[in-house]
Amino acid sequence: MLTGLLCALAFVTSAPAQFTTVQPTTMPSADLPRIRFEPLFTLEHPTYAIADPMGRFFFVEQAGRIRVLAGGRLLPTPFLDLTRQVSYGGERGLLGLAFHPAYARNGFFYVNYTDKKGDTRVERYHVSRDPDVADPASRTLVLAVDQPYSNHNGGCLRFGPDGMLYIGMGDGGSGGDPHGNGQNRQALLGKLLRLDVDHGQPYSIPADNPYAHGGGRGEIWAIGLRNPWRFSFDPPSRLLVIADVGQNKWEEIDAVDARRAGLNYGWNRYEGTHCYLTPCDPAGVTGPLIEYSHSDGCSVCGGYVYRGHAISAWSGRYLYVDYCRDWLRSCHFENGRAVDAREWRLPHMGAVLSFGQGSDGELYLCCNDGNVYRFVPPASGG
Repeated sequence: MLTGLLCALAFVTSAPAQFTTVQPTTMPSADLPRIRFEPLFTLEHPTYAIADPMGRFFFVEQAGRIRVLAGGRLLPTPFLDLTRQVSYGGERGLLGLAFHPAYARNGFFYVNYTDKKGDTRVERYHVSRDPDVADPASRTLVLAVDQPYSNHNGGCLRFGPDGMLYIGMGDGGSGGDPHGNGQNRQALLGKLLRLDVDHGQPYSIPADNPYAHGGGRGEIWAIGLRNPWRFSFDPPSRLLVIADVGQNKWEEIDAVDARRAGLNYGWNRYEGTHCYLTPCDPAGVTGPLIEYSHSDGCSVCGGYVYRGHAISAWSGRYLYVDYCRDWLRSCHFENGRAVDAREWRLPHMGAVLSFGQGSDGELYLCCNDGNVYRFVPPASGG
């Protein structure tokens, strides 16, 4: 992901916990089609790409601009320019964008960025009468969270199949979660949050959130995350897939039934399946379905379960990459296990910052050299 994700500070480790769901990421020789990537255009450090409910494509630039693709071309005027209020650099910047499921009717969309003080702000905006330009005066603050350090800001936000807004929050940064935010149910850092933005001002707590009636902050859906830079929903399988960036040794991907509330993904008791702070107890911890060591990468970047049509052999496969390596990996999730793992080598390109997904289910890559690529069908005989 972003440059600062490459490094972490001191670690403590011991024997791994006995999580039975973790699958090794040994890659068999691929018999699936080769992959081609079509370069589309160059942006300023693109961190995200997403389609609105009408199918138009939008690109997020870390410095604070949202660009729109219309009529097959990237419009020169930004859809929204937040550069004056966004702190930019390292892991800070404009990090996430989500369109309300009823965007075609209400024109609402949401952004996640770090402000000039470095703190997280989630805000709602409204499109103007011009569908290619948002109204900057429509800003409504939804959520503000103080950040004690400059890294581990999370930044991903998505509407789930249930219509709720989910927000990924990192543990606050530094290294090793020095404030213990991951396991603190009274802190919003190190969590996956879930808000009802259709009721209340600016939101209400869903009644089925695990701490809606006490025991923790009502906004919390899940705890024990270090830096969930990217997560995604796959409605056909009812899965929520979270790629959580590791500390010094292990990267992990968690895939669970999206309807399961109150899960604890383990940080900072565990890094992946491995004990981080001793003594540690696996009781109540949901282990990852995929983990890999830092001999094989440095910073996981999660993608999507492929539901496009251009590459039919990929149907139902989850795809992910690592910031420091030139591989693309995939697997199927079946009965609580990651199976049929495959690997491809990426062509020469910048490190991948994020995946993008069109309304047709096709996938894109946003890279740190500014280039945006589209996955395309293999060439004849490829």
